Parts: sequence; C-alpha cells; structure tokens
Amino acid sequence: MTATDKGNLEVVIGEILRDQQLTLTCAESCTGGLLMHRFTEVPGSSSYFLGGVVAYNNGVKHALLGVQEDVLVEFGAVSEQTAIAMARGVRALLGAHLALSITGVAGPGGGTAEKPVGLTYIGLDFRGRVMVQRHVWQGDRSANKHVSAEAALQMLYDQLQAG
Repeated sequence: MTATDKGNLEVVIGEILRDQQLTLTCAESCTGGLLMHRFTEVPGSSSYFLGGVVAYNNGVKHALLGVQEDVLVEFGAVSEQTAIAMARGVRALLGAHLALSITGVAGPGGGTAEKPVGLTYIGLDFRGRVMVQRHVWQGDRSANKHVSAEAALQMLYDQLQAG
C-alpha cells in the first residue's frame, strides 16, 4: 500500500498505532522536523505520537540521543550507524514503542564523493528491533526532505503491516 491507496500514510499509520495501542517518536536531522510535522497534522495524533527531537547538530545527537562520539567521528553524522543510534536513543529518551530517525545530506551543498547530496539513512526501532534503509535522492533540498519523510512513513507502514 502507498499513500494514494488509502489516504495519507500518516493518517493510516495513526489508525494502526491507535488500534494497536502503540506509541511513536522521531529523531530528525536533515528533514528538520518535517516528519514530525506530518504526524502532528493528524487530529488526535497526541494519543500515539509522543514527540521527538530535531538533532541537526552533532552535539545534540550526542547529548540528547546518546549517539556516541566515536560513531560520529568514525562513520559520520550521515551513516547507518548514526541512524540506528538516533532511533534507539529517541525511543529510549521518550519511552515509545517505536521510533523513526532520519539523517542525510539534503543539499545543495555538503555532499562529497563518498556521501553525495541526497544520501539519506532512515532508521526504525521497532520494539527493539532496528533496521535501516539507505537512499540517494536526486532532487533539490526541499524535494530531498519531502521524499525522505515519505520514505520513513512507508518504511514504518510496511513494518506495521508485517508485524
């Protein structure tokens, strides 16, 4: 299923979370709170969405989310390891059942040969089971942020359906 099949994914996800009595939190970097904005646009989302952290700076990733400094130094803020640590950290911080994280290079600057503009990692801590998706988007800054948020919603929806 995609958003066009049954409405906006954030609405459908909200119905599932409410029905299953699950709570959700988010940690965002390159999307700057866009994912959390989408959840909070849904009336009644406070019954399942606890809140989240916009951790744009590495110091915030470390101090609030518990991303270890050695992870940030060795792998960088835009990495699978950081996405995992962000998801785990925000789930623990807010005591939610589920947590999404997004970290990436939105652009137009900041990209390198190893980590090009559009590179994004999405983490999901699903009751302690953590998974990551890697994407490389081809849009401008705004488009990269929007497709990252949509991909995070799709990832969560898919896992909720899989159980």
